Amino acid sequence: MSNPLLQDWNTPYGLPPFARIEAAHFAPAFEAALAEHRAELDAIAQQSATPSFENTLAAFDRSGRLLTRLEHLFYTLAASATSPELQAAQRALAAPLAAHGNAVYMHAELFKRVDALHAERQALGLAPEQLRLLERVHLDFVRAGAKLQGESQRRYAQVVERLAELHTLFAQNVLADESGYQLLLQGDEELAGLPDFVRAAARQAAVDRGLGEGVHAITLSRSHIVPFLTFSERRDLREQAWRAWVGRGEKAGETDNRAVAQEILSLRNEQARLHGHACYADYALADTMAGTREAVQGLLTQVWEPAKAAAQAERELLEGMMVSMGHRFELQAWDWRFYAEKVRKARYDLDEAEVKPYFPLDAMVQALFDCAGRLFGLRFVAKPEVAGYHADVKVYEVQSADGAPRGVFLQDNFARATKRSGAWMNALRWQARNEIGAIPVILNNNNFAKGAPGEPTLLSFDDARTLFHEFGHGLHGLLSNVEYERLSGTQVLRDFVELPSQLFEHWMSEPEVLKKHARHYQTGAVIPDALLAKLKAAELFNQGYETVRYTASALVDMAVHSLTDEQGPDITEFEARTMAAYGLPAAIGMNHRLAHFQHLFAGSGYAAGYYVYMWAEVLDADGYEAFVEAGSPFDPQVAQALLNHIYASGNSREPREAYRAFRGRDAVVAPMLRGRGLLPA
Repeated sequence: MSNPLLQDWNTPYGLPPFARIEAAHFAPAFEAALAEHRAELDAIAQQSATPSFENTLAAFDRSGRLLTRLEHLFYTLAASATSPELQAAQRALAAPLAAHGNAVYMHAELFKRVDALHAERQALGLAPEQLRLLERVHLDFVRAGAKLQGESQRRYAQVVERLAELHTLFAQNVLADESGYQLLLQGDEELAGLPDFVRAAARQAAVDRGLGEGVHAITLSRSHIVPFLTFSERRDLREQAWRAWVGRGEKAGETDNRAVAQEILSLRNEQARLHGHACYADYALADTMAGTREAVQGLLTQVWEPAKAAAQAERELLEGMMVSMGHRFELQAWDWRFYAEKVRKARYDLDEAEVKPYFPLDAMVQALFDCAGRLFGLRFVAKPEVAGYHADVKVYEVQSADGAPRGVFLQDNFARATKRSGAWMNALRWQARNEIGAIPVILNNNNFAKGAPGEPTLLSFDDARTLFHEFGHGLHGLLSNVEYERLSGTQVLRDFVELPSQLFEHWMSEPEVLKKHARHYQTGAVIPDALLAKLKAAELFNQGYETVRYTASALVDMAVHSLTDEQGPDITEFEARTMAAYGLPAAIGMNHRLAHFQHLFAGSGYAAGYYVYMWAEVLDADGYEAFVEAGSPFDPQVAQALLNHIYASGNSREPREAYRAFRGRDAVVAPMLRGRGLLPA
């Protein structure tokens, strides 16, 4: 009982006692939690009472409280505050935890009860949310192999357990490559072209790594690399940084992900065949809004050629700038952002170094909270006395308009060596009733470069958009108002989950929001109308480049998961061949190359699913039109409909039905294409 993971957490909001937790606590705690959950499931399965919704489905949803609590904590720390000891525990526990998942969903007697209820579901007189839970849980069982028999089911379990090990290994290899790299800069010659905010972030990174006085470090965090590629006048150093960035996971040695990804792809295809599908994409898409590869390909193809044409027009502008500067070499991938910034400044009189002082992180966080208050009546109360898992984490109590607690929000905004790259939302606790009575505990993680001591962290326009995006996911978790945990928050279909997050991005660029919150960090001056006008004029510049990079990654994801071969391909060769066939310009490249594509290989959630951002963009662009049509970004009636049908409903209703209830019709594609500059305004 000395293990804090197995004790009651008598802490504010029932948060984990982070300071007392050690990596060694997890293995024995999971052993106890798994045994407890198995006993609960056996009790549900072996009861003599005829199966009913309450004694089977509702009981199943309530089961595993200790295990759920531990898993949320374990994966939060593994992503955000890892250590060699925690990584070792993660590797050791990957297969046992996957094996438990198999034991749950291949529990023959339990599935027999669920299956019996599913067969009679229309005659049971269930409420809509109960029916939805029954259908989703039954599908969870089926997709996890419950209907497989004998050797097929045994082999399926082995595949799932091995995949869990490989997903963990893939993610740890990427983190090792990212945390192990630093481009050291010393002196004005190596810092040439870098604005003060880039120098300050690089100096702070060097301090964090214990490097000497006067040294600056560029890490592989996106908030370091992108500004460096944008401003550095040292083309040789830009190339070094770029090659390290795009080469993550592809270096020979212990962190080489090529064989890892190949084995993952082989096993996924075997998984799909065991379910009777020709390829993994067919299996993955069967439970999505898109439904088929043809639907996904149709959307991506609709965008690909117009995006390439727009990018070619942008390239011509960049090459014109190169000529004007007397630069006679061929434009390469490590050059694009540098010359794009020169063109942006010349054509739109817009300089990122002029913009960033109006976007201090703390002010943008207040903008988030203000928008959430005006739209949904939420209030965020800082609780500095409540400790998170790291000193960077800020804790907030989230209150409804009447002051009642609605949830807890943890925000972790800064990059560090013990944290994976990217930005994400996750939960330490989902909202649910069903005798659980849980208010949600929701986390947002970003990877912004921390400002120097005493100086604020300044965000780029894209950083601010990321902040709003993840907060949209956060609101999806915080505003959830459902009975059953399985249907709570962001646990929706993969190509619906990005709708609340991408939709919330729109408020970030609203003039009404910017005029209130975008203030110069030194003078307090409101962002000038002239600068807002320049931001508006330049918003479509370089969108061809960004759209090509995203769509290329989505196309290669779909292509590699559409293979029917038993053996996964050499991912480097496959990626090159596929992108050559699509005509990807080498000077543009991809958002994510396969060897470090964590969306695909650090888990299965986005495998054959990277398209979802564009699918959701169709919905979010069309959805925001409802506010435009109402004449206000804070129209109360539209906001209430958005809350009721999108943010609060979780997975309690089918997503097309939820969207129609909000918008009054299905979404149309034109606003998305227009928003990316791929249609006439």
